[in-house]
Amino acid sequence: MSYQPKIGLEIHVELNTWSKMFCSCLNDPDERHPNVNICPICTAQPGSLPVINEEAVRKTIKTGLALNCQIPEYSKFDRKNYFYPDLPKGYQISQEYKPLCLGGFLEINSKKIRIKNIHLEEDTGSLIHPSDADYSLVNFNRAGVPLMELATEPDMDSAKEARKFAEELHLIMHYLDVSDADMEKGQM
Repeated sequence: MSYQPKIGLEIHVELNTWSKMFCSCLNDPDERHPNVNICPICTAQPGSLPVINEEAVRKTIKTGLALNCQIPEYSKFDRKNYFYPDLPKGYQISQEYKPLCLGGFLEINSKKIRIKNIHLEEDTGSLIHPSDADYSLVNFNRAGVPLMELATEPDMDSAKEARKFAEELHLIMHYLDVSDADMEKGQM
């Protein structure tokens, strides 16, 4: 019996917007200067209300159109509940059920790799682990940074094909000026 791989991907792309996903804080997850790009919204203070980043929506729709997706008339955000120290709200604002982009494909070597959906969500903070310490600190600079998540169908048959898909997507992100997509900085 021979098994053949079937590969689908979920790729997060950090959008290069001026501000974060749901507040006006600078979209700069600066790791060298913790907690300088924060406000009551991205640190989940009681009474703070999020306002959607229009630029992030536009960049996601632009990506969807470039990847042959349908753009539904109606889209909504959901709460994905989980506990983690760098997620102050106890939930992440995401688009589980009504994403901005549906369907679509990216052609790789004359083969269409189907795209299930593309949706927006916010990033969490990051943990800092000081050396020789028995505690961790939380940096909220990254909390609320806009992320675009692209999910493919399991249409790829090899790691080589999956890599080619990721490389092609990387080029498209640059061309559309949606993201810097710098892997070393965790932007894709």
